[in-house]
Amino acid sequence: MLKYIFKRLFGLIPVIAGSTFIVYRIMFNPTKDRLWSWVCSCCVHMIPSDPIFTQYLRYIVGVFIEGDFGSSFRNNVSITGEIMTRLPYTLLLSLAALLFSLLLALPMGVIAAVKRNTWIGKGSMLIALIGISMPVMWVGILLVLFFSRHMSWAPLSGAAQWNSVILPGIVLGYAMLSAMMLTARSSMLDIMRTGYIRTAQAKGLSGGKIIFKHALPNIIIPVLTSFKAHLGVYFTGLIITEYLFSWPGIGRLMMQSIAARDYPMILACIMIFIFFFALINFVIDIAKAFADPRMRRESLC
Repeated sequence: MLKYIFKRLFGLIPVIAGSTFIVYRIMFNPTKDRLWSWVCSCCVHMIPSDPIFTQYLRYIVGVFIEGDFGSSFRNNVSITGEIMTRLPYTLLLSLAALLFSLLLALPMGVIAAVKRNTWIGKGSMLIALIGISMPVMWVGILLVLFFSRHMSWAPLSGAAQWNSVILPGIVLGYAMLSAMMLTARSSMLDIMRTGYIRTAQAKGLSGGKIIFKHALPNIIIPVLTSFKAHLGVYFTGLIITEYLFSWPGIGRLMMQSIAARDYPMILACIMIFIFFFALINFVIDIAKAFADPRMRRESLC
């Protein structure tokens, strides 16, 4: 297992290096832009006479060795300090959304499969299809109008109160919940038609024991695969949700930096998202390997 973990861990290096270099090359392109000379004068790692790869290496060394992202164009503050101030809010929102989606996706998917011909199964499918079809921004606006404006159950924006994370967490986790729920339902239907499930039913085992002991462990890997496939949508929804609810996280900081053309701050935010994207993919691969030993054996062959 350790060999598999180290193989996946070393596989992150070219992914992170390649993606960050592409972003760096696109953002800091020495074209005839009028801002180019100003950008070079504000960024220590950018010397116009050096090749772009040398500037990138200087920037990466500063980020990973010294923890220095540079200074912001807008207010000349340390980008590292600004990122560390906003990061806990983004992690809190992400944790709330993941708990909401993961804790509800499996039971709702199983119920939709077992009760597929009843109003419970049809209602669960309707909830999932609405979540897949509606954009994150539209779901957020509807929840704000209903729960904040009319019912006054949760704050409209910001993170000042303890329940401020409820609405953003639901909005962000709803799309992931719908995708994983549909995957759990389809996987459960396929598993219930397999031979070993029919054998368990012929032995007289109860429905609950068949589901929890024999069927449920086999739908974990498809649900994790679905979560991994929709990870890009999740990060996009994170940025939209933070901006919609004025949540003081990294996504809102990146949107504000884009409006101000604060290139070093934009690059730092994208770097953080790339790192967490690769890290979550790594954790999902390890979780899938723990759930199914055949995957790590095939990977090491």
